[in-house]
Amino acid sequence: METSRLQKLTRLATLALTLFFLSGFAECYKPVTKNQLPTRIKTVAVPAFQNNALRYKIEHRFTQAVLDELIHRGRGLRVQGDREGADAVIEGIIKSYQFTGVLLDDKGRARIFEVTIAAAITVRDQTQNRVLYDNQNFVFRGEYEFANDPRNFFNEEDPAVQRMARSFAESIVSTLINAVELDK
Repeated sequence: METSRLQKLTRLATLALTLFFLSGFAECYKPVTKNQLPTRIKTVAVPAFQNNALRYKIEHRFTQAVLDELIHRGRGLRVQGDREGADAVIEGIIKSYQFTGVLLDDKGRARIFEVTIAAAITVRDQTQNRVLYDNQNFVFRGEYEFANDPRNFFNEEDPAVQRMARSFAESIVSTLINAVELDK
């Protein structure tokens, strides 16, 4: 009799716990099926970013990363490089590029470097001539490491910048696509 009572309590506790988890986390797993941009925006232009950092091809890497991310996650948006005919435009300026040694080896040489890139981003709705998003101090950081052995040397700076460009693009596109405050 005691065993049957214990089994009923265990089943009841399991059922309650299951219902608790299902009801509490149901919203977390809803698939996102549409973007939160105003419905009038069907085409987004991403013209080449400006390079005020004077770092070779950095603007190209960041522009291309934003284009790729919009194509990948744009949910039906048409993406183009030209402003003509676009409903919205993503404008960017790479303001600065810095790298500094942050960890030295036993001989006093820098082995790990930190890269800091600052950018200005503005998203304009061309149909209503208004700004949807503006961040003039968008800062991203990444790091890379030099190998101790010169025979195994591979410059990690370029891959670090590529990773930062992807993170930058993911952040911009997430903000643009999932922003709930935008006027519909």
